[in-house]
Amino acid sequence: MAQEKGVPLQLAVRVAPTMKVTSGPALALCSLRLLLLLLQVPDCLGLVPQPRGHLCRTRPTDLVFVVDSSRSVRPVEFEKVKVFLSQVIESLDVGPNATRVGLVNYASTVKPEFPLRAHGSKAALLQAVRRIQPLSTGTMTGLALQFAITKALSDAEGGRARSPDISKVVIVVTDGRPQDSVRDVSERARASGIELFAIGVGRVDKATLRQIASEPQDEHVDYVESYNVIEKLAKKFQEAFCVVSDLCATGDHDCEQVCISSPGSYTCACHEGFTLNSDGKTCNVCHRGGGGSATDLVFLIDGSKSVRPENFELVKKFINQIVDTLDVSDRLAQVGLVQYSSSVRQEFPLGRFHTKKDIKAAVRNMSYMEKGTMTGPGAQKVGIVFTDGRSQDYINDAARKAKDLGFRMFAVGVGNAVEDELREIASEPVADHYFYTADFKTINQIGKKLQKKICVGITETKTMKMNLTAC
Repeated sequence: MAQEKGVPLQLAVRVAPTMKVTSGPALALCSLRLLLLLLQVPDCLGLVPQPRGHLCRTRPTDLVFVVDSSRSVRPVEFEKVKVFLSQVIESLDVGPNATRVGLVNYASTVKPEFPLRAHGSKAALLQAVRRIQPLSTGTMTGLALQFAITKALSDAEGGRARSPDISKVVIVVTDGRPQDSVRDVSERARASGIELFAIGVGRVDKATLRQIASEPQDEHVDYVESYNVIEKLAKKFQEAFCVVSDLCATGDHDCEQVCISSPGSYTCACHEGFTLNSDGKTCNVCHRGGGGSATDLVFLIDGSKSVRPENFELVKKFINQIVDTLDVSDRLAQVGLVQYSSSVRQEFPLGRFHTKKDIKAAVRNMSYMEKGTMTGPGAQKVGIVFTDGRSQDYINDAARKAKDLGFRMFAVGVGNAVEDELREIASEPVADHYFYTADFKTINQIGKKLQKKICVGITETKTMKMNLTAC
């Protein structure tokens, strides 16, 4: 599809006087520094778990928790772990023919708190969890895993014979570096069909978590900054153990508009006038012609120390979700990435990578700057500002200048964002260009709204009439 005057939608600008991110002669460089700010925000797992509907059932599982209670875990923190365990158990169908739960407590030694055969009801399990006390010595994670695999899941302890209908699962919770090896015992467990989840807290050795966990590791490794927020992982495990007959009816799907159910699965569709994007989930309000349009997209990522390492990892995953929706090639979408804090660092320019795979790998390998924050001047044609706090420099003047130059500015505030600043950034009418959410997990829904608004704006602008592949 030919674009008017061959002009692509430009989403890249100069980021510093000595460093430019360019996208060809069609891009008019201006004095504004930032185009797209993705500022990370408070813990993205901070939503209260929602009811999953009566069709959600957990498949029969032999589940063993392996819980670190070494000296680094304070008593009040261990109580937080017990709350997390209780919340996961609450979501299970507990019974001799359903899910059986055992628990192994460890430090320098291993203490089996209760075996799989001990409690046949949810109430009895919850009471048993409340009675557990920390051991307060060293950290022998490998020894505890060995015990869980060879003893806790054995027939003598209540483990059932291996069957495609019964899952064998071990969930490890730890906050330190083990004093023994976990690699070999974890490999044997995975080879025997046991699914391993690893939850790390605080200063845990993340390499250890990866050695323990099953593949894919994105689904089997979790990290939280402190025990104060470990309870928020309960929802993830409630979903992991849930088996439903109608995923659409329970809302357990990623369809943006229409979900069509099939036994144990679903497909997505769109309302009339919309087309399904290549991700098979989201819908496009733009009318597609003979092909996608050129899109130059540069992400500017906050690498300041307020973001925190675990949240920075979540931002990288979010970026790659957006990259997945693009038609990446020399002719269509090109992606660049810049990280900033009190200084600016170009991670990779537009055009360096020509495939989604290479872009996503570069994003995953990006290191965290962890310095102060300086947000400032803005965008070419479309600007989207994501922020979770007050800027340390004069972003309002930059946003006003951007709007005077004809840029359409969207403002998204999260957590502790200053609403007056966001309203100053947003174009008129402010109600259509200003968004706020308390939790990062809902940012995907805001992203969908932004895609539609940007897309509609393009199709309505005579001088920029084109398709936007990312819409």
